[in-house]
Amino acid sequence: MTARKIISLGLIGAGTMALAVPFAAHAEGFVDDAKVSLNLRNYYFNRNYLNGTDPVINGERQGQAEGWTQSFILDARSGYTAGTVGFGIDVLGLYSVKLDGNANTSNSGLLPEHGPAGNRNVPDDFGRTAVAAKAKISKTELKVGEWFAVLPILRADDGRSLPQTFQGAQITSAEIDGLTLFGGQFWKNSQRNDASREDMSYSGISGGDFNFGGGEFKFNGNNTLVGLWHARLEDIYQQSYLQLTHSQPVGDWVLGANLGYVTGKDEGSAKAGDLDNKVYQAALSAKRGNNTFLVGYQRMGGDTKFMRVDGASGGTLVNDGFTTSFDSPEERSWQVRHDYNFAGLGVPGLVLMNRYMSGSNIRVAGGGEAEEWARESELAYTVQDGTFKNLSIRWRNSSVRRDVGQDASENRLIFNYPLSIL
Repeated sequence: MTARKIISLGLIGAGTMALAVPFAAHAEGFVDDAKVSLNLRNYYFNRNYLNGTDPVINGERQGQAEGWTQSFILDARSGYTAGTVGFGIDVLGLYSVKLDGNANTSNSGLLPEHGPAGNRNVPDDFGRTAVAAKAKISKTELKVGEWFAVLPILRADDGRSLPQTFQGAQITSAEIDGLTLFGGQFWKNSQRNDASREDMSYSGISGGDFNFGGGEFKFNGNNTLVGLWHARLEDIYQQSYLQLTHSQPVGDWVLGANLGYVTGKDEGSAKAGDLDNKVYQAALSAKRGNNTFLVGYQRMGGDTKFMRVDGASGGTLVNDGFTTSFDSPEERSWQVRHDYNFAGLGVPGLVLMNRYMSGSNIRVAGGGEAEEWARESELAYTVQDGTFKNLSIRWRNSSVRRDVGQDASENRLIFNYPLSIL
């Protein structure tokens, strides 16, 4: 019997015992602490390919990738039943409808894409349901099922119509003040533009289960965090991550630092071949009033790019952006960024971000080096009160240019309207 079956059967058995007693004696926290919301997400995406770098779709040069969807994201989370061991359940209901877009303008990431480039089709809608059971004793929680998991070593991507989810089991324990421990295993992956559940994979190569463990320790009034993580995608890669973050008030300023080191290599039968990657990175920020300034540096080492499960976010990297993560072999990249909160001008809820990122020293197959750069902006407004309170509107505009790869300019318009049902 596999580890996942043992964990699942254990949780199901414990849950059955809990339900064997009168439900009224246990259900108070389950219902009273429940939260249910429905997020209405409208997403428009347009990418114009430049300099003849566009792909060929269905026998024609694509020119642009474009799509428009309306999504419905139901997030229902119960509380815990009363008793020494509390039980609960979380449900994600995900459904997205195509408003515009077709196979010849695919590659937006908004909808599933079926078939090879020469005969591709895009469905009119897609969706899935993710259910996870949970049990809690003291400050330790066990979760089994499928959910939107965000861990430093594995980050589900929520950058399009529907969020990515993983199916597995996770234990989170915070019994010691300041210290949170994590451990678990994921065995299925539902990417952001897919209704199916596939094996955990890397670069299209299926591996075994994704096993992970880690810990985060906060101290200094929670201003400092040290995290240490290790993960193995069976028969593909293993990876370790050390992180240090710190926030320090200095007069009218708040200074911040995010330092990280990642090392990875092939694992087991090495289905994806010999892998070797290291990441050295640092992001330093300074906030004063309504302005935040940031500089970041990221250096790749080893023969391969940064390793992550297919479809997962690159958010662990300090130079991860809308269009690229600057994670090619041997790449050196830096960024400058400025954020402004217009509350200082009497417009609360309105924020603006601008950043420029540049990468060089990219190792090119066959020899030589390449460079790339990206410019990205985001203007966002969240309604503060009234009928449409919490409605957020985001406009993302970006450009990327590469010596090797696709050159493009992008515009994204995203509406999120969360409705609290319970």
